Amino acid sequence: MHEEGYIEVPGGKVWYQLHNKQAEGTPLIILHGGPGSSCYTLQGLKELAVDRPVILYDQLGCGRSDRPTDPSLWNIDRFVQELADIRKALNLEEVHILGHSWGTTLAAAYCLTKPKGVKSVVFSSSCLSAPLWEQDQRRNLKKLPKEIQEIIIRSEQNGTTDTQEYKDATLVFNQHFVCRLDPYPEHLKQGAHLKNPEVYNIMWGPSEFTVTGNLKTFDCTSQLHEITCPTLYACGRYDEATPETTAYYSSLTPNSRVHVFENSAHMPYIEDEAEYLHVVGDFLTTVDCDR
Repeated sequence: MHEEGYIEVPGGKVWYQLHNKQAEGTPLIILHGGPGSSCYTLQGLKELAVDRPVILYDQLGCGRSDRPTDPSLWNIDRFVQELADIRKALNLEEVHILGHSWGTTLAAAYCLTKPKGVKSVVFSSSCLSAPLWEQDQRRNLKKLPKEIQEIIIRSEQNGTTDTQEYKDATLVFNQHFVCRLDPYPEHLKQGAHLKNPEVYNIMWGPSEFTVTGNLKTFDCTSQLHEITCPTLYACGRYDEATPETTAYYSSLTPNSRVHVFENSAHMPYIEDEAEYLHVVGDFLTTVDCDR
């Protein structure tokens, strides 16, 4: 059983889904990637509701949430406030947080406001430094055929990232570093309309590889020592969020550990779903039992 509805946040209403409200474990709230994506691809994580309530929600501007047209809303501080408001509305006094990709950026920014009751954090395919993310993608690009590298670099330089040539080249990149399943899961294609490119462009930019949006200078590495709750860093072996940078983040976070999914890229919760659910579920249960 699950409930769903809308919660008022700065700028509009966000859609949420709450699974197994009556479960005894500490609730888990999931922060999707993007910015401007939705929780659509993360629906499989509702399986974690065997032991605890699981909350999925679409951040404002995407998915089934309101899509206001005010560009000033698309900044990290507003998304942090949005998360605080959702916790308050759903009475989540104690909570585990799982962020994926941009969701880890949001999770870290939120945790650094020192909210009460955060029992653990899962940073899944972390982006905790926009400059480091850029560096990693430059390194990843060099692992691709020369002509693909040239198309992507040339398109960025010429401002032609909306061409079919660029889209085809990024598809090759995605097949290596985002989702390695072949064929690409059909149900993932069906959720494409839930994304909002405007939010992504304002906060990140038109290209995955070079940050030009308002997250350009985001880097919380110097503050990771302040996150002292149990922390799990997870990534795929072939992830955009590289195992090397993930290990570096973990080295700065006092009570943390790393798990690398050996057969995955940026979507281990889909590419290696059974192991992902097992690793994350065990981590959350262990934290609950240690209280």
